[in-house]
Amino acid sequence: MNLHEHQAKRLFAEVGIPVPEGGVAASVQQARAIAARLGGERWVVKAQIHAGGRGKAGGVRQARGVEALEQVVGELLGRRLVTHQTPPGGLPVEQVLIEPHTEVERELYLGAVVERSRARVTFMVSALGGVDIEEVAAREPGRILAAAVDPVVGLMPYQWRRIGFALGLPRERFEDLGRVMAGLYRLFQERDALLAEINPLALTVDGRLLALDAKIVLDDNALFRQPELARLADPSQEDPREREARRHGLSYIPLDGDIGCMVNGAGLAMATMDLIQLHGGRPANFLDVGGTATAERVAEAFKLILAEPRVRAVLVNIFGGIVRCDLIAEGIVQAVRQVGIRVPVVVRLEGTHVEEGRAILAESGLAIESAEGLTDAARRAVAAARRGVV
Repeated sequence: MNLHEHQAKRLFAEVGIPVPEGGVAASVQQARAIAARLGGERWVVKAQIHAGGRGKAGGVRQARGVEALEQVVGELLGRRLVTHQTPPGGLPVEQVLIEPHTEVERELYLGAVVERSRARVTFMVSALGGVDIEEVAAREPGRILAAAVDPVVGLMPYQWRRIGFALGLPRERFEDLGRVMAGLYRLFQERDALLAEINPLALTVDGRLLALDAKIVLDDNALFRQPELARLADPSQEDPREREARRHGLSYIPLDGDIGCMVNGAGLAMATMDLIQLHGGRPANFLDVGGTATAERVAEAFKLILAEPRVRAVLVNIFGGIVRCDLIAEGIVQAVRQVGIRVPVVVRLEGTHVEEGRAILAESGLAIESAEGLTDAARRAVAAARRGVV
């Protein structure tokens, strides 16, 4: 689960990471009141959406004077901001974060992520802050330093001292860097974070380290332990189809192809999409119905797939391990009849009671093609998509 910048900064402050004073406004009137409270004549106005790249897209603006502030806030609120990380239609800006202007000497990058291959929280730092860290990784990977934390002993002083030297920080700021890194590590331990990022971590002209931006991604599977954080979810920033899928226990991600995919198991879903691509097709979605798929869940999955008008064929790929293939076949037949599908449907069943499942599909009288294997299924789906609507 993603958090907005202002929410992440509140968590930063709770673990001792210094952040600018600020306020969140949903109207020009609220923005004016926040500016009066903050004082000064220059402010930064930041659109609150769940995506990076806001600065390049005009979502982070400077304002000098109250009139300019009101104009900037009025232009941002209510618009859809499009960045390289948003869907094509962008994301709605319903709130803006207002902070005083900060005079910055240097911009650094500091992030931490769960590195599953090593079962560690790993810090990543770079002296090239304030830019897309992905670009730095691609162009100059040597400019990114990494430090993995042993969970038995935790973050050690030698690690943040080594990073301080590598970044060329003044020696008197090393302790500050250590407190920032310790705060990030606490978020992983206490708040079930998967990623925590500060870009930029600013060294100000008056010698402070300040988190000018904040990004936190929480582990969805651990939200039952974090009920107060679960309430921070913003449905306006989610794709409605993904939200509807989650309501029915489905994992769904829309893509830009024309072959709908319904699969049980994330790994099998990825393999299915790869084979579709290999044989000249393009998947329209990732959709995992889970290991205990029911007729109702299969019907909802079909509805999600067919809500995308680009879909010209559907490939159902089910491995019957936990659930029997004959029960899945009955569910597919019920779902096709219920939803009234008008595009070709290719089904590949394998596993427990597979022959009974294939017989149910063959005797249904519906326009369902049975495939003998995954490769055969992918080829049939690509050919069906080229034929179009039935």
